[in-house]
Amino acid sequence: MTDVPGISTGISGVTGIDSGLGRAATKDNLAKAGQQFESVFTGMMLKSMRQAKLADPLFDSQAIDTFRDMSDQKVVQQMAIHTPLGIGKAMTEFLSRSQPDLNADGGSQPG
Repeated sequence: MTDVPGISTGISGVTGIDSGLGRAATKDNLAKAGQQFESVFTGMMLKSMRQAKLADPLFDSQAIDTFRDMSDQKVVQQMAIHTPLGIGKAMTEFLSRSQPDLNADGGSQPG
């Protein structure tokens, strides 16, 4: 469902991350991890908002709930790509500071 190697996301939004440490050693993978973190965070936020029911739905069924969850998952993935909140970028910058070999590649990270 995602294009991030080592990360799989199910319908419920549960994420499994591969523990291969060599894969996290590139800027590209770190940026993708930040984007995935943003997607998961936004998905949790959207799910919390959906649980705060302000009114009883007119039509309610398990099929509608499943479809809404799948739709929400796609929406948050697209939000993380096209209109990010910024939490993924902040996480990426924070993690890149702890890996000095990534900053020595000529990248301009604020210090």
